[in-house]
Amino acid sequence: MKFLDLAKVHIRSGSGGNGCISFRREKYIEFGGPDGGDGGRGGDVWAEAVDGLNTLIDFRYQQHFFAKNGKAGQGGQKTGSSGDDIVLRVPVGTEILDEDEETVIADLTEVGQRVLLARGGNGGFGNLHFKTSTNQAPRRANSGQPGVERTIWLRLKLIADAGLLGLPNAGKSTFLAATSNARPKIADYPFTTLHPNLGVVGVDGAEFVIADIPGLIEGAHEGRGIGDRFLGHVERCSVLLHLVDGTSVDVVADHRIILHELEAYGGHLADKPRVTALNKVDALDAETRAEKRAALEAEAGGAVFEMSGVSGEGVTEVLRALKGEIDANPVQRAESEEVVPWRP
Repeated sequence: MKFLDLAKVHIRSGSGGNGCISFRREKYIEFGGPDGGDGGRGGDVWAEAVDGLNTLIDFRYQQHFFAKNGKAGQGGQKTGSSGDDIVLRVPVGTEILDEDEETVIADLTEVGQRVLLARGGNGGFGNLHFKTSTNQAPRRANSGQPGVERTIWLRLKLIADAGLLGLPNAGKSTFLAATSNARPKIADYPFTTLHPNLGVVGVDGAEFVIADIPGLIEGAHEGRGIGDRFLGHVERCSVLLHLVDGTSVDVVADHRIILHELEAYGGHLADKPRVTALNKVDALDAETRAEKRAALEAEAGGAVFEMSGVSGEGVTEVLRALKGEIDANPVQRAESEEVVPWRP
């Protein structure tokens, strides 16, 4: 299944049915009267977070969703039937944005959450509604209210406990494959990972979810590479694991590139707790390993783990550090995100 995390959707709620102008004209009834019924209400457009979906691929093949219109009223005091609602079924973790791609309408983070995106129009009154003691034969009725038409964006942000960051070929996919049942593509060339991957890892009897995204390169915030398009998937993580390639010529420069891109991206990603690990240490001798670790610790301003996703060295210690940060920061979504309920 192709991974799709952004989709543009056009929605329209149903229009209300028109009211009816009708009079009773029955045999053996001396006096008739108005008996036109009201129009039915138009259908609403809802969005609902459901279980079992992990991509927005369904919205690639259908972008228009129109609710049914209400039926017109009829004689005999018959009210028109209401139009059927339509529900957009989206994965958990989907943000619904307005057409400007900035205004957040709703953030669906739990299964079963629903939000009303467009309310259907009310049905018009029939002439029976206007009957009074002084106007016993009204010849007027209301038209139904039109539906609401709008364009929205659906943006999926994976819900994971920890997120992997690093330059291309830093060993993120190898780490994920070594610690979970996920099987991301692994190869010796940049941008092997084209789409985010999720894996469930376990340590000391506890499990948590790690998200692996394509590697970042210098200038990613200006549109270079593809990793910046997926940074939203680690916004909800409690902790970030920054992998630095130990075989790189300048590990300090590599660390600075990623940190700069996080700061330029915004969303308080740079302020999230981070665990830094010097990866691929199995390819280094003891002296080189010590030098690069010391330089990286001076740059990061904290402890740096040594690990190798291939040999498994140091992996357990890294997982324990991640689990400790997750337990200390249980809230997965960014603290700065404040979703204001939207009402049509």
